[in-house]
Amino acid sequence: MLPALPDIMLEPLVRAGLLEDLGRGGDLTTNAVLKGTERVRVSLRCREKGVLAGLDLARLSFHLMDPSLLFERLKMDGTHLEAGDVVAVVEGSARSILTGERVGLNFLSHLSGIATATAAIVASMAGTKARLCCTRKTLPGLRAVQKYAVRAGGGISHRMGLDDAILIKDNHIALVGSVHEAVARARKAAGHMVKIEVEVDTPEQLQEVLAGEPVDAVLLDNMPVPMLRTCVEMINGRLLTEASGGITPQTAAAIAQAGVDLLSVGWLTHSVKALDFGLDFEKSL
Repeated sequence: MLPALPDIMLEPLVRAGLLEDLGRGGDLTTNAVLKGTERVRVSLRCREKGVLAGLDLARLSFHLMDPSLLFERLKMDGTHLEAGDVVAVVEGSARSILTGERVGLNFLSHLSGIATATAAIVASMAGTKARLCCTRKTLPGLRAVQKYAVRAGGGISHRMGLDDAILIKDNHIALVGSVHEAVARARKAAGHMVKIEVEVDTPEQLQEVLAGEPVDAVLLDNMPVPMLRTCVEMINGRLLTEASGGITPQTAAAIAQAGVDLLSVGWLTHSVKALDFGLDFEKSL
């Protein structure tokens, strides 16, 4: 079962979303149209096939508006959904439910879209050793929940931030002058728990990495599949291998079959298509 993120991490995101939506005058439409005494039962329903993620943020969007609302979870994050599946039902004040609806659906749709795209690529790589991971290309403020959604789809996380690993990229190397010097400086500065990865663009750069001070992983950036195979053969299991750059659902399988350990994909978090959810009225209470 996918471990849930604690509410203390989620509440600030949902609270900020609700405050943005409520603006300076609150929900003018609902406050004008409803008396405030209406009580209803509604369902959160998926409109298309996909993978669920973000239901706790939807729950909080209702509970922060009105703690007395009853929220019944029917599906768990990571569940594969069919069009028409109901993932939760909500009961209570119609005014509170309608006011919290959009923020909850926004989180649910966005994160489920990430989980769905992740699951599709993971499925395409079946039979290989490769795993799919996301990157730091996340929307500001949403990194924790977007990476959670990747896990819901069967992927894993790359770095959470700049502070949990060393990744020497092309600009670092250009400024220092060589792969060897960059790695030497990194090895001197790194603590015993910090891993070091180096980005390379060619087999020649990879050879420089292999001939120098030891590192933990190598990022094979924007390489065609034949070149990836060459680099994997050169490494021969000595380093963790990560393919990155321009990976799509159509190319992921061939890249995984080249023998790399990881495929890292930025668009999973920065520009994925949302999964369609809606809130359906069931009955008055």
